[in-house]
This record gives sequence, C-alpha cells and structure tokens, in this order.
Amino acid sequence: MDRSYRQPGVVLTDHRFSVPLDHARPDGEHIELYAREAVATGKDPETLPWLLYLEGGPGFGARRFTGRQAWLERALTEYRVLLLDQRGTGRSTPANRQTLPLRGAPEQQAEYLAHFRADSIVRDAEAIRPGLTGGAPWTVLGQSFGGFCTTHYLSTAPEGLTAALITGGLPSLTATADEVYAAAYPRMERKNLAHYARYPMDVERARRIAAHLVERPAELPGGHRLTAEAFQSLGILLGTGDGSHQLHYLLEDAFVPTPSGPALADAFLEHVQGLLSFAAHPLYALLHEPIYAQDPAAPTAWAAERVRAGHPGFDAGKALAGDGPLLFTGETVHPWHFTADPALAPLRETAELLAARTGWGPLYDPERLAANEVPVAAAIYHDDLYVDTAHSLQTAGSIRGLRTWVTDEFEHDGVRAGGPRVLDRLLALVQGDV
Repeated sequence: MDRSYRQPGVVLTDHRFSVPLDHARPDGEHIELYAREAVATGKDPETLPWLLYLEGGPGFGARRFTGRQAWLERALTEYRVLLLDQRGTGRSTPANRQTLPLRGAPEQQAEYLAHFRADSIVRDAEAIRPGLTGGAPWTVLGQSFGGFCTTHYLSTAPEGLTAALITGGLPSLTATADEVYAAAYPRMERKNLAHYARYPMDVERARRIAAHLVERPAELPGGHRLTAEAFQSLGILLGTGDGSHQLHYLLEDAFVPTPSGPALADAFLEHVQGLLSFAAHPLYALLHEPIYAQDPAAPTAWAAERVRAGHPGFDAGKALAGDGPLLFTGETVHPWHFTADPALAPLRETAELLAARTGWGPLYDPERLAANEVPVAAAIYHDDLYVDTAHSLQTAGSIRGLRTWVTDEFEHDGVRAGGPRVLDRLLALVQGDV
C-alpha cells in the first residue's frame, strides 16, 4: 500500500511496483521496484503532469532529498516528480555482494545482471507509467547515466515522453567501450594538469603518497587495500565542481609523525575509504563497461585496463621513476578493484564473466532519433570528465530537434550544483522560451 508523509514544503509518497526481470518474458520471474513521489505542499497532484527522474550511475539509487533541495525546488513548481530507484539500486531489489549469491553461482549472477542496463530500465519505466499517469506520457529528466537511459527511451518508446531533459548524459550512439576510454584518458590528463596548475604543491604530495604505498600498501577501515593504483583513482573527484579543492585538502593532510616515522593518518585513510568504496553502488563497477556494449560479437574485456596500457603517463611506477607528476585516474573500473575492495571481492568471478560476455544488443536507434518528434534539451558540460563532450555534441546533432546548452559554468554535477537554474534553462529550451 502506498504511504504518504511530509518534509518541509513537500509531500512524499512511497510507491512499489512488480516488473518482469526479463521484459521479453513477462510471465517469468518478477522483481520489485521502488520510487518516491514528491509533490509541493498545497498542490493537488491530480492536476500536475509527471516528471520522472533517472539518476546517474550506473548503480546509484535516486537522490534522497530533504525537502525541496537543488533542482527539485524548480521541478515542484509545475510537476509531480517520481524519483525512481533503478532496478538493482536503492530499494529496488538491490544487487550487491550480500544479495547476488541468492541467484546462485557467478554464472547465474552474470546472467541476472545482464538485465540491468538502460534497455531494461526504460522498459521498467514504461511498465509503471500507465498505472501512474493513466496512460499519459511524462517528462523525463536524466542525469549522466540517466541521460543514457533517456536517449534509449527516445530510441525505443518516444510515445511515452512529453519531453526529455538530459544533463551531462548524452552518450555516443556508436562508440565502443574501447573508444570511450580512448577519449577519456587524454581528458583525464587535462584535468590532472589543471589541478596541478592550481595547486603545484600537490605534485610532490601525490608522488610522496604513491611512493609510500608502493612500498607499504595500506589497509583502509573495513579491509579495503589501498595501493598506489587505488590511490590514483581518487581522480574521480576531478570531475565535480569542487573536486579539485577536495583533492587538495585531502592530500595536504595525508601524513602524521609517529614514533616509527611518518605514516598515513587515520583521518586520511578514513576519508579515502569513503571515497573509494563501492559498497553503496557495486553495480557501478560491475556494469560500468557493459553500459557501452552494443556489438553482439564483442566483449568489453576490461576495456579501461587495456586502453590504459597505451597511456604510460598513468603508470604509477613510471611516474615515480621519473620526475613528472603522478596522474590520477577517474571514471574507469579495473580488475584490481575486485581484489582491493571487500564490497566487490566476492563478485570477482561475476565481473570476469560480464567482461567476457558477448551477445549484447544495440541500445540506440540512429534512424529513429534522426526522425525524433519529442522536444529534447541537453546540458553539455565543456570538457566533462565523465562523458566525452565531443561524443555528446555529435549525438546532439543526430537527434532531430534537440536543443543544447553547452556551458563551462558547471562540471558534471551541474544539475546538483546549479540546482533550479540548470533545470529552468532546460525547461525553457524544450518549451521554446529561449
């Protein structure tokens, strides 16, 4: 039974739905989805159109707002908002090291997770839409991977959409995982060099920490093994608005004096644990490369790891042997993640099977997108760390009627940092007001 409750300025209602695990087999196994409805206090929800929010990821549940935070403030002025936990995330039949053994051996787990990409998420949305809207189409707001899902929505079920809003999430329609990462490493290097230009003292600090970890890998709280490679992956911070500053403050407090010499501070290790752990979002690691797979004959085969070999600047050993800066990585998942992180280690064989898997189907329909009739607006962030700007612009030109807002005012998290202003700009674009 749906239940409603209140927060400042908003009425929230819990919704649960049963959907097929495999939409091609509607009479087969079902899983449960969860979504939270938000309506501004004092508004009659029955008079409002629906807006479906698809979170970034993969692997993240919808953001848990308190009251009318960020973009939700603007959305609630004219929409009834549905914050969907995509399958496997949040409260929607979560998939993690604790639950996946219920599926059986790694082979059964990998087969199960093959149903957790954008195609299944969109079919979930279409399965629940009629019961919520009475059959009327709704507006979709997709952030990052949510934008990938929205692009798939436009490709396969545009009749379900009144409008589509995409923030930092226009994917390449054709790029393989190898091509995605071939574009990512040079972009990551630019982010590194910009960080070191802002904080030149961090060059030596990062080298010192990495050298220490080469000799003595650290154990983080909870058993996470911090190696030089794992330390490098803190570059994920460089894709957010204040991430460079966060990284700087983290590095400056790394060491404390002890009776046996300098050691990595407990506070530093605790902070790093929170940044690097996949405990809250294991699907991000498990499905990070499959979300790009579209060639039925080609496995992703740890694309980020293979492509990295062609960018020696990201090799910690080579960086420390020379006098150049240590380059941080970000937005990449590697085999060692599944040995270093206790939240992922039990899923190592499952990850290997997903990396070797073939038979993936196409996610986008270029011909249908070229004939698109749904109003679409996309915020594209200049030199976005997580989604290649050139790929996004190429896709923008391939979707009929799509209007873009290209900006360097925000990083990838602009819909959060910019809040109401970002959403307001996109709504103005699809409504023809700018």
